[in-house]
Amino acid sequence: MKTDHSGVRFFYLLFDLLLLNISVYMVFFNSPMYDYVDLPQRNLYILHANISELLAYIIYSKQNYYFTDSYTERVKSFSIRFIIFLPTLFLLAEVFLPEGYHKGFLLEYTGFFFVLKVAVFYLIYKFQQFRYKKGYAHHRVAILGVGNSDLILGKLLNDNPSLGFKLAGYLSSKGLQSDFATLGNLDDLPSLSERYKLNMLFVTDPSYFTKENTRVLLSKCNETGMRVRYVLTKGYWSNNNRMGRTKESARYFEMFNPQEIPLDSLTLRTEKRIFDILFSAAVILFIFSWLFPIMSLLIKLNSRGPVFFKQQRTGINNKTFWCYKFRTMTVNSESDSKQAQVNDSRITSIGHFMRKTNIDELPQFINVFLGNMSVVGPRPHMLKHTEQYSELIRHYKVRHFVKPGITGWAQVNGFRGLTDELWKMEKRVEYDMEYLEKWNFIWDIKIIFMTLFGNKAYENAG
Repeated sequence: MKTDHSGVRFFYLLFDLLLLNISVYMVFFNSPMYDYVDLPQRNLYILHANISELLAYIIYSKQNYYFTDSYTERVKSFSIRFIIFLPTLFLLAEVFLPEGYHKGFLLEYTGFFFVLKVAVFYLIYKFQQFRYKKGYAHHRVAILGVGNSDLILGKLLNDNPSLGFKLAGYLSSKGLQSDFATLGNLDDLPSLSERYKLNMLFVTDPSYFTKENTRVLLSKCNETGMRVRYVLTKGYWSNNNRMGRTKESARYFEMFNPQEIPLDSLTLRTEKRIFDILFSAAVILFIFSWLFPIMSLLIKLNSRGPVFFKQQRTGINNKTFWCYKFRTMTVNSESDSKQAQVNDSRITSIGHFMRKTNIDELPQFINVFLGNMSVVGPRPHMLKHTEQYSELIRHYKVRHFVKPGITGWAQVNGFRGLTDELWKMEKRVEYDMEYLEKWNFIWDIKIIFMTLFGNKAYENAG
């Protein structure tokens, strides 16, 4: 089974090279020991430093791919590579650099490089600790079963919160009774997932790993929007027993994803997130910055109330978040329960214009920048609709496996606006499922293009 590490290795390499080049330039221009500004063949020194780090990385590329190790483990990991980097640097210096090269310069920037890495990784570690403490990075999980392996796994999760999993409790299965306290039975999963805000189920019992049992289990979990992970124990998944899926490393154990979608890949999620940050930052800086005061004035002049309308919506892993829009309606008590209708008297005159042109959605780029949403993805629905349609449409909550988007595949195909008939929401979900299963980066670009220039993206607007 392949692992999702190649893209992350490349990311770490680029990150290391960035810190290394910062160190080289800092010493060039700010050395307390010597003036290197006029050092001859400066570019050759820079090339030599980067090649040395690249070779050291190839020799020792072991890394914490999920930012889950303790800080001391991280320091230990890059210290070993630094020890490899130093002799590599000086050996290559005899080949690359001119005779009589400045050894002091090499020592200075390598020392600065190490100190910089220690400091940067400490900041990353503290930032991750803050996120885990606040619950931003947690999956709320339940473990299916109360056997020895289940209890050991539970203790492991409780003792290592930095793994990003918050154990809610255990579920009993297959009609087995136990003196051990459980949240309930697997058959009660819909109510239990809502009560305990579960978004992932861990399974260690190999009897579930058959295709038929997996199908039944996934069907139950898809109705609640929960992800499933099989925890690999005792070498169950051998080279002769693989199903073409990806293992996920979580430092102390490996998990098998029986329902893999493209955006389960850490590499692809990272690529999508980088694009979201860059795209949303550009929109906020170059469009929202000057349009915001204009729209604020028009909204205030047109009706009483705030400039922004904010509403709790369902996001990734069934988590709720505050979604922002320009206010297009008069302030009313039905905004969290009643969709905008045709000729809706609540919509203001400037609101009609904003809804027709999609300008009202611009503040959601703030949501994208903050990480609650993506530029492209299934549209987030109000909480009442999540509750309502999850009862009417089977596996409706699967659309929450990825971040919601400002625009989506359903929207550019004309399925947006009022869902006064069930089939309209069913078509939305159908398009959302297709997007989840077949996602690729080029498809996102296509959807953005269709949103800006396609006719269907503006159907049912207003």
